[in-house]
Amino acid sequence: MDSFDLIVVGSGPGGYVAAERAGALGKKVLIIEKEHFGGVCTNRGCIPTKSLLNSAKLYAHAQDGKQFGVQAEGVSFSLLDAMAWKEETIRTLRSGIEFLMKSNKVQTVFGEAQFLDAHHVQVGDTVYEGSYLIIATGSSPFVPPIPGSKLDHVLTSDGILEIKEIPSSLVVIGGGVIGIEFASFFSMIGTKVTVIEMMSEILPMMDGEFAKLMRRELKAVDFHLGCKVEEITPESVLYTDAKGEKKSIAASMVLMSVGRKPNTQGLEKLGLDIDRRGVVVNDRMQTNLATVYAIGDVNGRSLLAHSASRMAEVAVSNIFGSRSMRMRYQAIPWAVYGNPESAGCGITEAEAAKLGIPVKSQTVQMRSNGRFLAEHGKKGAGLVKVICHAQTGAIVGVHLLGPYSSEMIWGASALIEAELRVQDVKEIVFPHPSVSELIKDACFQLDHTL
Repeated sequence: MDSFDLIVVGSGPGGYVAAERAGALGKKVLIIEKEHFGGVCTNRGCIPTKSLLNSAKLYAHAQDGKQFGVQAEGVSFSLLDAMAWKEETIRTLRSGIEFLMKSNKVQTVFGEAQFLDAHHVQVGDTVYEGSYLIIATGSSPFVPPIPGSKLDHVLTSDGILEIKEIPSSLVVIGGGVIGIEFASFFSMIGTKVTVIEMMSEILPMMDGEFAKLMRRELKAVDFHLGCKVEEITPESVLYTDAKGEKKSIAASMVLMSVGRKPNTQGLEKLGLDIDRRGVVVNDRMQTNLATVYAIGDVNGRSLLAHSASRMAEVAVSNIFGSRSMRMRYQAIPWAVYGNPESAGCGITEAEAAKLGIPVKSQTVQMRSNGRFLAEHGKKGAGLVKVICHAQTGAIVGVHLLGPYSSEMIWGASALIEAELRVQDVKEIVFPHPSVSELIKDACFQLDHTL
């Protein structure tokens, strides 16, 4: 029987980072992957959707280039070519992960893992032994038991990434991150898109003012909020609207994007504590079994690729290091890569009110910024909001809507993690011209109110 210091099951952004970090420490590591390196993020999530969104944005920019002096005629969008670009990107990243594993002397086994106990995992006829086990099995799309949800034209985020033709109409069930990104993509390439959301607003983690602006900017998308889908037929989606009236929308394709469920199947025999969110862990990523850790979507704590990677670092540090590193969730950024982009970190004003935290906020328009104005003009829309503690001035939330949001938000994460005050940000030198200067502008205005 092969014995290892660590066995990692799953090679997504949690699993492969855990294996890489442990391998770099000189540990004997095995990573088990049932399909392809990279997990959902690389193969059916973050990377393929961003590849397609980039193609759609290039198409949209080409159509809107006249005001910037770019005259483009006969511009067309090829879904097959965009899909080919997506596949090339995926293959390149898979190769990169494979190189990381080899360079850190991580042994790889492809196949379905069967968990025997806290120290033994079987793949095929072979049993592998590990001093420690990290479970990074991820999550899968959740499909609610709506009549008609199994029809061929009803797809999850997995299936819609493999389509061969652009649908004439698409109904997106669910206005979360996945739903909004696909709504943005398809509306840019000419599909008539409708989003049906049960809640009163899309993107529940987003500042309410920003969510409204996001809907307004997605001009080609029809939104139906506070609605419940009752049935899906081959031709349409039947739903009850916010007033309780029965309605229907024609759809040649339906995207089911109401959430994801942790992949915990097969873990019960280990004796792990599992609740409705997933495998229960502490802030070290340790389960109720001392030598078993669970990271990423499978524990349900933060379903983000970068959260999984950080959880991997925390787990490996506690297994082979000082056991002092802990997972902190107050400064984890999120991003929506639609058109426009949006991102946030920390709390919203509504969340602050629920927590009883006294706060002040300042919102600035992106069009007041030189870089933004030069590249998007007066009609461009975007907002930056900074929220701070009303007494101390410590920054507790930053929210962005507009271009480059996903690239700027890491800085907000650093400000919140370091517990910097708006007064401290005033002393930081930002490059000019850059849209990021708006964060400093908001802090200057906030400081005058403290």
